[in-house]
Amino acid sequence: MIRRQVTGSLEERFAAGDDSVLGRVFDEYAGAMIAVATSLLGDRGLAEEATQQAFVQAWRAASTFDPDRPLGPWLRSIVRRTAIDLWRRERRHQARSLDDVPVGDLPSVEPLSIEAVADIWTLRQAIDALPPASREVVRLAHMEQLTQPEIAERLGLPLGTVKSRTHTAYRQLAAALATTVDTAETT
Repeated sequence: MIRRQVTGSLEERFAAGDDSVLGRVFDEYAGAMIAVATSLLGDRGLAEEATQQAFVQAWRAASTFDPDRPLGPWLRSIVRRTAIDLWRRERRHQARSLDDVPVGDLPSVEPLSIEAVADIWTLRQAIDALPPASREVVRLAHMEQLTQPEIAERLGLPLGTVKSRTHTAYRQLAAALATTVDTAETT
């Protein structure tokens, strides 16, 4: 995308997509954004990552910025949301050593009934029969417990595409499982 140079205030030039102001915007606001992210995350490395992601998001959304308003609060709100998303992602993927988990908190393993095993097997076969795109969104949602925006980011797809694929995948699974249930009931 070719951006044009614009005259006017920093805010007006940013909103107009003048890429010659990016360095100036970064120099002026990065410190405050890193401070916001560090206060939320407690980790300078993650704060820098959140700030970088926030700048990319802000630049992509520059045309939605109202140049009559101050740029700083708008950028800080973006980095705040980005830091919270990063914190959630990091928290979800943190693993603890079994030695650190109290014995009472360990999950108990109970044997499954033959019916439960059959149900799991049937579901696994239905998932394996899905087209690759549908199977991937189901896997990411349930095995990796990613949200739809996280799946979109991981796959490099628009959020709407992920939502559509998820809807299609669940519809296909429901149809496959309904067929299985109907077949089991008639035998």
